[in-house]
Amino acid sequence: MTQISLSLSRFLQGVTLAISLGFSCLSFAALPQKIDPSVAVQDYLIKQRDAAGLISKTIQINDVTWSYSEGGARSKPAVLLIHGLAGNRDNWNGVAHFLTPYYHVIIPDLPSNGATKVADNFDLSIPNVTERLRRFVETLDIADKLNIAGHSLGGSIATVYASQYPFDTQSLFLLNSAGIYQQANTAYTKDPNFLKNLIVSKPGDLDEVLSQVMQTPPTLPPYFKKIQEKILIANASQTRKMIDQLVTLNHIYTPESFARLTRTIEAPTLILWGKQDKIINVEAASELHGLLKRAEKPVILNNVGHMPILEAQQQVALHYLPFLAKTQKLKNPLADKLIPLN
Repeated sequence: MTQISLSLSRFLQGVTLAISLGFSCLSFAALPQKIDPSVAVQDYLIKQRDAAGLISKTIQINDVTWSYSEGGARSKPAVLLIHGLAGNRDNWNGVAHFLTPYYHVIIPDLPSNGATKVADNFDLSIPNVTERLRRFVETLDIADKLNIAGHSLGGSIATVYASQYPFDTQSLFLLNSAGIYQQANTAYTKDPNFLKNLIVSKPGDLDEVLSQVMQTPPTLPPYFKKIQEKILIANASQTRKMIDQLVTLNHIYTPESFARLTRTIEAPTLILWGKQDKIINVEAASELHGLLKRAEKPVILNNVGHMPILEAQQQVALHYLPFLAKTQKLKNPLADKLIPLN
């Protein structure tokens, strides 16, 4: 794989998420100059999903038209991968490449992200998105013994899901997971309003955003950067709405109430963090570890920022696969506490 292909792979996934906060043979350098660059980007993502063993699908559930990727045999244990704020399902393609040979992998675009369609007045709060995700999971018939992984804001959603549906959650994987922490010491964790500084709302914003969310941002052709910047600018209002929901959540919940919710989780949990995360500081990993009943010692990746699913795809998979294999053999402790109803 050429260096430019690797950089483009990371870039095309990374910039579509802003704060979410390589295996394609396609060479962008060889593309004819007259081709529509936006078409080339979509073609690239399709090829990347194919290489990861993923198929793109849609399903209508009530007022949400879900867009999602699915791969691996349905007879295998199900793994649900949840992206972060302003992200999309393609953020997970590089990690999914290592999972689909062994697991049934489902990666949705969350409501108002990617190609998932909802009404303009859709409630984007974490409780509502989690409840809608549950309906999605039930409709796909993967709710039982579900393995859930969430990155950044997706980690918050995965945490709430595991708390609300403890009987059905087989394992939990949290990567640079958003939460309301005692040890929060970045501007973004102290005041979620500060996240609005990471919204790409005008030309030129993208470079600064990438420097905040990734430890080593890639260097890319200007015309591809321009395409992605336009996409992010067009989505700026929706991203702003989601941040407003986080601000509201921060007013409702406290570190104490977040801790109470987290302590109810029964699922075995793996925590992974980029040591150089500028969005959610790495000290939050140890705090989260102290709250969870069955958490393993956090995995800290050096020279990685807020985006391990893009910056260190293979390392993420190398830690996740043994954890998944081990947890499939574990019995949910709640099963022993069931009392027959008749």
